[in-house]
Amino acid sequence: METFRVTTDRDELDRDLIHHFLSEESYWARGIPRDIVERSIENSLCFGGFVGRDQVAFARVISDYATFGNLVDVFVLPEHRGKGYGKTLLAAVFGHPQLQGLRRFMLATSDAHKLYAQFGFTSPKRPETLMERYVADIYAAAR
Repeated sequence: METFRVTTDRDELDRDLIHHFLSEESYWARGIPRDIVERSIENSLCFGGFVGRDQVAFARVISDYATFGNLVDVFVLPEHRGKGYGKTLLAAVFGHPQLQGLRRFMLATSDAHKLYAQFGFTSPKRPETLMERYVADIYAAAR
């Protein structure tokens, strides 16, 4: 495995790459405007995964750093998948000192249940207590 480094330094993030992936390649944020990506980065704990000087992975956590965390926008570029970078990135997320002792950590995924199960995620224990307000095509209106 090539040397894979994870950082939470926002100044190192390749924001062009992050916006491109989220807006063009992701299934969950397709069409997201650049200004919204920028605002999300500034208001979250972000994790960039790098091979050499190139960013190849990303994740961010929305949290109050006391009771709750929401893991979002996790990706590894397609050409770097299958090398263990996703697992290393998630280990850095869940090992981060500011994210210890949270009562609830949530995420939404359509295709990576097995990966997240390795980090203790399960289906909600009490789904009847969870609700959401979701606007599926919100970014289409922003274009």
